[in-house]
Amino acid sequence: MEAIRVATAEDHQDLGKQLGIVALRPGPSGRAGAPNEANYDKAEANPFPNLPPLLRMENGKTVKSAKDWWQKRRPEIAELFEKEVVGRVPPNAPRVTWTVRESETIQVGGVDVLSRKLVGKADNSGYPSIDVEIRMTLVTPVAAAKPVPVMVMFTFGGGSPSEGMRQLVAAGWGYASLTPSSIQEDNGAGLTRGVIGLTNRGARREPEDWGALRAWAWGASRALDYLETDKKVDAKRVGIEGVSRYGKAALVTMAFDTRFAVVLVGSSGEGGAKLHRRNFGEAVENLTSSGEYHWMAGNFLKFGAEQASFGSKNAGDIPVDAHQLIALCAPRPTFISYGIPEKGDAKWLDQRGSFMAAVAAQPAFQLLGAKGMGMTEMPEVNVSLLDGQLAWRQHDGGHTDGPNWKYFIPWTDRMTKLR
Repeated sequence: MEAIRVATAEDHQDLGKQLGIVALRPGPSGRAGAPNEANYDKAEANPFPNLPPLLRMENGKTVKSAKDWWQKRRPEIAELFEKEVVGRVPPNAPRVTWTVRESETIQVGGVDVLSRKLVGKADNSGYPSIDVEIRMTLVTPVAAAKPVPVMVMFTFGGGSPSEGMRQLVAAGWGYASLTPSSIQEDNGAGLTRGVIGLTNRGARREPEDWGALRAWAWGASRALDYLETDKKVDAKRVGIEGVSRYGKAALVTMAFDTRFAVVLVGSSGEGGAKLHRRNFGEAVENLTSSGEYHWMAGNFLKFGAEQASFGSKNAGDIPVDAHQLIALCAPRPTFISYGIPEKGDAKWLDQRGSFMAAVAAQPAFQLLGAKGMGMTEMPEVNVSLLDGQLAWRQHDGGHTDGPNWKYFIPWTDRMTKLR
């Protein structure tokens, strides 16, 4: 662990030097009573009154049609996220070849399923010293008479089927458990390895290079490539899901790969569905710290700069925000899920800040003929906003989306007419 810490610190410092950063602001602490304890005062939570415009183009013109959105405004927003926030998938991203390593019939929740363990081997012929093998387990109901919808789920790998997996199978779905760490390690020391290291031939990142969130999303897209070839899967009905940092990755996946039909974004917080400009709980400075910077593009480090060749920047200088990331998912069904602080879904995540982002994303869904949440005031816990393609539900459990699956599955079936 010490070796990882040292290598991470060196990489973090190198990136700062590339950007001309002399000092970064420390991120707030999630520990109660700490000298730099995070802000939880609602009166001080919104220092930046204006969000980046959603339906106004860079030339100042208003987006008036779906054509304007798809051909002009959406590409502008995506470009800014790529350049400044999550990074770019490089043109030399490797081809991935999938192989079924094991196949067996088991039971999940009392239902017979075919479980296949797959490995996606990234082409490393250009740099053989880095080997990337993506691990995924695909589970589909044995008795299905036709191709089934599938949820790709970011997981740590192994273990018993989750509550969500059991409910999916019971509802006639399949699922694919995808292990993000097999795509890209979850630390700064790993940036010279994994798929990011492979495309950089073992060198450190440059400022516009992708971070782990975009790499994990790229891996999910490669999983979908395989699912499109599987006759047991209805590839037009594949969704993506994740919780916490993997909730961030699920949202990024949905935003950048329009082939995914639906997303369940669980407890994603800062860097996910939470507004960067909201000063409540986790902040931009946490994302630019050595513990989390690897999730983001190198350029994102600028927004935590206290002293730099360009002066200083903060959350208000980021040219985009979370409402626009959510809007990139439109009009496809997008479900934002949270729990409650009392059960472990910490207020650090800023549930309200994510609801505010979803409210601000609604105009894009409406422009494209979809329905939003139907209200702008955050509802009470366990009150579902599931009448539109943009959905919200805060359950009374902890840091999990488990209690929301029984709402998510029928909502998805209704919204996408999957069944």
